[in-house]
Amino acid sequence: MPSPPSGEVDLPTQYAPADVEGKLYERWVAAGLFAADPGADPARPAYAIVIPPPNVTGSLHMGHALDHSIQDVLIRRRRMQGYEALWVPGMDHAGIATQNVVERELAKEGLSRHDLGRTDFVERVWQWKAESGGRILGQMRRLGDSVDWSREAFTMDDDRARAVRTIFKRLFDDGLIYRAERIINWCPRCLTALSDIEVVHDEREGELVSLRYGSGDDSIVVATTRAETMLGDTAIAVHPEDDRYRHLVGREIELPLTGRRIPVVADDHVDPEFGTGAVKVTPAHDPNDFEIGRRHALPTLTIMDERGVITAAGPFEGLDRFEARPAVVAALREEGRIVKEVRPYEHAVGHCQRCSTVVEPRVSLQWFVKVGPLAKAAGDAVRDGRVQIHPPEMAARYFAWVDNMHDWCISRQLWWGHRIPVWYGPDGETRCVGPGEEPPAGWTQDTDVLDTWFSSALWPFSTLGWPDDTPELRRFYPTAVLVTGYDILFFWVARMMMFGLYAMDGVEPFKVIALHGMVRDQYGKKMSKSFGNVIDPLDWIDRYGADATRFTLLRGANPGSDVPVAEEWAQGSRNFCNKLWNATRFALMNGAHTRGDLPAELSAADAWVLSRLQRVITEVDERLESFEFGRACEILYHFAWDEVCDWYVELSKVQLAGDRADATRRVLGEVLDKLLRLLHPVVPFVTEELWTSLTGAESIMVAPWPAAEDARLDPGAETLVGSLQNLVTEVRRFRSDQGLKPGQRVAAALSFGGSPLAAHEEAIRSLLRLTLPDESFAATAALPVEGVTVELDTAGAIDVAAERKRLEKDLAAARKEIDQAERKLGNADFMAKAPEAVVAKNRDRLAQARADVELLETRLAALPAG
Repeated sequence: MPSPPSGEVDLPTQYAPADVEGKLYERWVAAGLFAADPGADPARPAYAIVIPPPNVTGSLHMGHALDHSIQDVLIRRRRMQGYEALWVPGMDHAGIATQNVVERELAKEGLSRHDLGRTDFVERVWQWKAESGGRILGQMRRLGDSVDWSREAFTMDDDRARAVRTIFKRLFDDGLIYRAERIINWCPRCLTALSDIEVVHDEREGELVSLRYGSGDDSIVVATTRAETMLGDTAIAVHPEDDRYRHLVGREIELPLTGRRIPVVADDHVDPEFGTGAVKVTPAHDPNDFEIGRRHALPTLTIMDERGVITAAGPFEGLDRFEARPAVVAALREEGRIVKEVRPYEHAVGHCQRCSTVVEPRVSLQWFVKVGPLAKAAGDAVRDGRVQIHPPEMAARYFAWVDNMHDWCISRQLWWGHRIPVWYGPDGETRCVGPGEEPPAGWTQDTDVLDTWFSSALWPFSTLGWPDDTPELRRFYPTAVLVTGYDILFFWVARMMMFGLYAMDGVEPFKVIALHGMVRDQYGKKMSKSFGNVIDPLDWIDRYGADATRFTLLRGANPGSDVPVAEEWAQGSRNFCNKLWNATRFALMNGAHTRGDLPAELSAADAWVLSRLQRVITEVDERLESFEFGRACEILYHFAWDEVCDWYVELSKVQLAGDRADATRRVLGEVLDKLLRLLHPVVPFVTEELWTSLTGAESIMVAPWPAAEDARLDPGAETLVGSLQNLVTEVRRFRSDQGLKPGQRVAAALSFGGSPLAAHEEAIRSLLRLTLPDESFAATAALPVEGVTVELDTAGAIDVAAERKRLEKDLAAARKEIDQAERKLGNADFMAKAPEAVVAKNRDRLAQARADVELLETRLAALPAG
């Protein structure tokens, strides 16, 4: 379909995102433009991204919006580059979060999950998921995510459930999954083990108390913030080289309040420089103490139940842990055991991410993955270059985690999740039952479910059909890139690496890990409801459009760096979209098109803008390949706004009125065509609307990505137009200084003195609103710029006396600057002691001040007398 003839414009006079975005998105989906075909031409390279699955309970927040915008840029660009590109959408079942949501709903009815029973409760959760869960999927459409909706996955759907049972069975049979009593994070409210990422550590003011164990020469002082746990102490530990306690190692001392005697052990874990150099050892309620206990074969005494209530026989039995703490301190004080009274002490306290309850370290019988060989393989894949981390400096954090990883507790005491596929027989037999296998009759299945991260660790290959040998798996695995925040580098990324390498015979799950930072407010502060600085991306989409929201986020996104945002920046991004709209509408009204070849003969302005376009294409490609989205957006922003919309559109107005109109229409169409394609992955909606109006083609999504043409580079044209820009900018600055309005016409005489700018006098006059001089012309100011002298007749337009006074004041300031800089640079002591950078800065100041003086003296001389 040909583009409309000159004057026929289908675009409204103003861009209204709400009128465009929804209909365009549904048109893309209906046309199948997001779909990927594993059976497509094998010559087309494959490119796949799996979305970090958002929680089924979640809604779009700024972190999601940034993460999804980055992925959409990558996938849209690859499609345009001719790749068979797949972006897999889906959600995570979010075990604890979802169970909490449904339990709260039940509580409104006066019910608990135990009233329903496990089967009916799980059915109720599925019902909630169908009716209320997954709102974020609709919100992803608002943002413009070009995911293949036909491949939507859920971590608890049938295909993912079979994948979970398959890998559990393999790991179990290979001796990499085991059940044991270990110390884990425990939530006394959710009544389940927690992964490390489900524990939020905040600095809190606690109470530190120093206690004396034993008596006389056999006494040792220890300090603790959790006095109640001393009821479960089974040893005191000191450093083996600490002379203060060497005589006590191997002996027993009295544990106050209990009537028990406990040994003193020597352990390298103890820091002799910290506190008294002695620590109480409570293996059942502290992870470090648990390890000391294992090394010295100490008994493990659990003194609290699963709700944090004291179970140790005695006066504290039945008290909540926080009630027991002051009671134990009071009892110790009565016995004279308090060496130092309770005093404030800042320390990190772990809280459950879901309910904010203080987490309790607890020894519990749980299922674990033996991570040693898996973690080594995950580290090797990055070390040998099979997987790259961007930015590279983040690799050190990755290695710090995988090289020191503890066995992973994978069981959760929940009802919502993948139930552990292990059955127990009547005589204590244990059997892991894989997919397609039936458990023995009468056996009982383990009541725990798997950690949510267990199923999401399979995401890069379970979403492609594993454990079956599918066309998708053969075509798209390993995936190209994983985009995620650096905050889950350890917890999710490392686990996907471990399971991907294990399940896929040593083939990594992705080639690149691209880590971005956190979205923060404009002052760099973390977004928090308590700070009152949370921004809802849907609010921005409603008011400014999805493109403006995306552009604001992407403009600040560079590898590993946090991304500050502010509402005025979103307004600026909306203005940018409007600028593109107005420029394209102007071009269409003046007959710009993309038909046929570019003209053989180009004006300087046409050659300049085409040359600059080639450089921008190259620069943007380089930045996007390096995941420097912010820098790519800056390049596109300034090229689009400053060079195309401001300079070239203005220059084209002169050419459109002359004999170069046809050539300019074609060049203007070419530049906007390529610019809109470059911008499409970042701002997909406005570019689609504009590009289809400009070209008449089906969709910008299927247009080829621009390729730089070296033959179009024209350094001469760039230099010439650069001189013209400098001339115009300087005269505009002068006009502004004189108080002349931008549209005010002023008579001027131009003397080119052989400058090549002479051929562009018409454009210069048009850009500067300069009229030709008549008989009454009398120059009141002269500006020599770029070899051209511009004489202006500003009589009646400016206050000469006020202007002379202003210039003389500026001249005095410039001369003072010269004097100061010359005195510093002439000072031998300064030159000998000052850093080179400081000396260079002063030399620059001197050169600039001298140039200012020369310009100001010229302007003063050009003013009329009086």
